[in-house]
Parts: sequence; C-alpha cells; structure tokens
Amino acid sequence: MKTSELRDKSINELTQELQALKNELFKLRFQYATNQLDNPMRLKNVKRDIARVKTVIREMELGIKR
Repeated sequence: MKTSELRDKSINELTQELQALKNELFKLRFQYATNQLDNPMRLKNVKRDIARVKTVIREMELGIKR
C-alpha cells in the first residue's frame, strides 16, 4: 500500500482501513504464536501499513498538505 493511495481516501475510509489492518495484525500474531504463520514478514508489513494510515490520518487532522 502506497502513501499516495492513502492520501486520496477520506478519513472515514482510512479509519475503516485502519480497523481492518488491526484485525489482520491480531490474526497474524495468533498464527505466529501457534507456529502456523507461513510468512513472518507479513507481520512487519502490516505494522508499517498501520503506521502509514495513522500518519495520513494525523496529517489530515493537522491540515498538512503534501
């Protein structure tokens, strides 16, 4: 997921995306704990996507244009 794609979305869409990513992270952590996770790098990617979404939401709140 690219940041430019996120900036085109509304805040409501971003919050929905954030909630979906958090749910996915929860499921991935559960799979990791039970040794069922095929790709452990997916954890890292989902965490970064969550950070990207939060950053874009905060930029919109502050009115920062990029």
